[in-house]
Amino acid sequence: MKISRNTLRFINTKYESAGDPAPQGVADLVERIGAQLGAIEEVVDFGSRFADVVVARVMSCDNHPNADRLHVCKLDDDGATPNVERDENGYVQVVCGAPNVREGLLVAWLPPGATVPESMVEGEPFVLEARPLRGVVSNGMLASPRELTLGDSHDGILEINRDVQPGTPFADAFNLRNDTILDIENKMFTHRPDCFGWLGVAREIEGIYGRAYKSPAWYTLKPAFPEVEAEELPLEVHNQLPALVPRFMAVALRDVAVQPSPLSIQIHLAKHGIRPINNIVDYTNFFMLETGQPLHAYDYDKVKAKDAGAAKATLTVRYPEPNEKLTLLNGKEIQPRQEAIMIATQGELIGVGGVMGGADCEVDGNTTNIIIECASFDMYSIRRTSMAHGLFTDAVTRNNKGQSPLQTAAVLAKIVDEVRQFAGGKVASAVIDDNHLEAAVMQRGSLYAPVKLGARFVNSRLGLQLSAQDMATLLRNVEFLVELDGDDLVVTAPFWRTDIEIAEDIVEEIGRLYGFDRLPLSLPHRDLTPAPKNPLFELKSRLRALLSKGGANEVLTYNFVHGNLLQKVGQDSSKAFTLANALSPDLQYYRMSLSPSLLDKVHANIKAGFDTFALFEMNKSHVLGVTDAQEPALPAESNRLSLVFASKKPQEGAAYYRAKYYLQNILSQVHSGYEIVAWKDLGDLAQQALKGEQKELPQYAALAAPFDLDRSGFVIDTNEAESLPIAIVGEYRRRVAKDLKLPEYTAGFEVILDCLAVPDRSPYQMQSRYPATEQDICLKVSDQTSYAQVLAVASATLQARQANEYVSLMPVDIYQRDDEPDFKQITLRLTIASYEKTLRDEEVAGILDAITTEAAEKLHATRI
Repeated sequence: MKISRNTLRFINTKYESAGDPAPQGVADLVERIGAQLGAIEEVVDFGSRFADVVVARVMSCDNHPNADRLHVCKLDDDGATPNVERDENGYVQVVCGAPNVREGLLVAWLPPGATVPESMVEGEPFVLEARPLRGVVSNGMLASPRELTLGDSHDGILEINRDVQPGTPFADAFNLRNDTILDIENKMFTHRPDCFGWLGVAREIEGIYGRAYKSPAWYTLKPAFPEVEAEELPLEVHNQLPALVPRFMAVALRDVAVQPSPLSIQIHLAKHGIRPINNIVDYTNFFMLETGQPLHAYDYDKVKAKDAGAAKATLTVRYPEPNEKLTLLNGKEIQPRQEAIMIATQGELIGVGGVMGGADCEVDGNTTNIIIECASFDMYSIRRTSMAHGLFTDAVTRNNKGQSPLQTAAVLAKIVDEVRQFAGGKVASAVIDDNHLEAAVMQRGSLYAPVKLGARFVNSRLGLQLSAQDMATLLRNVEFLVELDGDDLVVTAPFWRTDIEIAEDIVEEIGRLYGFDRLPLSLPHRDLTPAPKNPLFELKSRLRALLSKGGANEVLTYNFVHGNLLQKVGQDSSKAFTLANALSPDLQYYRMSLSPSLLDKVHANIKAGFDTFALFEMNKSHVLGVTDAQEPALPAESNRLSLVFASKKPQEGAAYYRAKYYLQNILSQVHSGYEIVAWKDLGDLAQQALKGEQKELPQYAALAAPFDLDRSGFVIDTNEAESLPIAIVGEYRRRVAKDLKLPEYTAGFEVILDCLAVPDRSPYQMQSRYPATEQDICLKVSDQTSYAQVLAVASATLQARQANEYVSLMPVDIYQRDDEPDFKQITLRLTIASYEKTLRDEEVAGILDAITTEAAEKLHATRI
């Protein structure tokens, strides 16, 4: 986004704002913009190019005596240029070969000693001198727009079409003195489409300098349009894509004089990288640059002629038909992508909406009647169309950022007024406003509802101590509507802002206008209370540890399964949630339980050489039909734990008991009040649910499907009145075992984790600040006495003391002598520390004596 400092000054002065945007100088302006608006990519000293250019009048223009295409001109610069040869009338002689040079013309003269501006840009400055051309001395040259870097035209010299006193420095005549162009990175304005216009940038600069900006009177929500003032040019608009084109405005004007635009307009365009064409096209580009809102002008008669015999011109917004093609203004022919927004007559395409017009309806020197279009287009559609066809225009740059549809009326009214005043146009149709915005948006004049927030809310996030009045001033400087209610602000964004929706947006705006670089470097106040632990996470961690200690291996499988697997385990795939965009044909369904995924991995591990193993997984399952009626039906989510134990070689006992051992081990640690019952002992409701006879409980049918119900146990929560099982453990149906190639010794379980009790306390015990003492105690007991019995007695003896002491008991060894086969020695290591003091030797000895006494009494143990 290029912006000229002098253009900003011109905009501000024209609309009675502050004037010079940076009275402190360009360096300060660049620093402020970089810190509070957007990164500056380049700073171009534009005004210095014109330091030597002088406005002069051609007083005579004679043919060159020695060249057919050259002319000998006498220039009047009012004697302003020193050190140049003059005739008796004070005129300067210049030889010129431009076809448009003529007597009376005001021109841009580069005197001897001047540097050609174009050469300064190219990096090889070319300094002019007085030298003969075909025998006639030429004092410098008359410059073309390209040589002045004010356009691409090199067909003739620049014609100054305004009243300027000869001898006036060109830079002074056209506001180029000390002009600087700032190139702001476009990405910085991705969320700020208003800043792709001069008004938006000028407003923001005023805001960051702490000055109030006032938009021009014509830039309003409800501008006044003139009545039809000439013979009517019938015009219709048909918008078939209101979702993509929420607002489309158009008006026809008659008797327009198409000619070169005023030089001041051409210079403004050229400074910002746009080639001047003619006054109508230049006006559309000028107001696009000023407001950020693209416009387009059509030749009315050419549009009408596209519908042979039609009594009116028609603009239709639609998708392209198959095989339709369009030749664009740049000469490129395209076949538009199917979803492109196109502008068409009743029969033919005439433009790509928001991107580029068609060549067949362009405004040229023969045009007398025009249609001016001002519309709002979906930015994502514009972006895709631009990329698809390689069309990167200034209109695309602005439309693909999402211009506010609330500003289209103001911009259209302004260009209509400009064409009427300076191009002789007369309004020849009613203004068409195809408006699909919500009534509430139009009524409040803002895209989003007012945002209410408190000064404390803002200060807590910015680390400031601003008052509500200070905040209101910052926002009002850039034309926000702010109402104060004590320390609360009710903020309504202006109609051109598309990025203000929530309170945090207002916080960001206040911080930026105040200056992020001025924010204090301190951390915000936050509560340092540790966040509560996630109960489910704690439960899973504990289960993972218990199963891993038992030798089981955790796996993580896909949540999606093939329909064949569901069929093999007996689950109804109609109860599974189907993926519309599955990663592959093998991953079409959400799984309804975890057991099928684990069973599918058993045979692969057996083949890999693992003869005996246990696999477990903790994950989610999803079953349709258990939520409230919805269209489409949503799956119910459940946290599950599943384990499969398999052995290639038969082992002692039934596989059921191996799986049951794992299940009881974890349930004893994380759940109290459970009972494992057989099928015949289940209640009627539970049996019906597991057999799939309860339609409102399909998750239980999916849970039980792989298991042989007669060789399974069902875990009932004895704390709940409802008798539905919380887990099932058992062996698998023969058909399942055959289809999945399971070894005969295979069993497993699946638990609904959401039904388990969650650990309500941490096993952490604080250590004592006093020194700990370690003592070993060796007890001689019968060989029929287990280590667990000895540990239980010792722990019970210490239990009463643990309120005041940190105690730890660890096994050291269990030893049996060859000469005493009926006895064994168990050594325990006692670590003890008081929370109140340093323990004395006799106190520790007393504790050991107490353990010895209890062990002797209950286990007939003796201390060694």
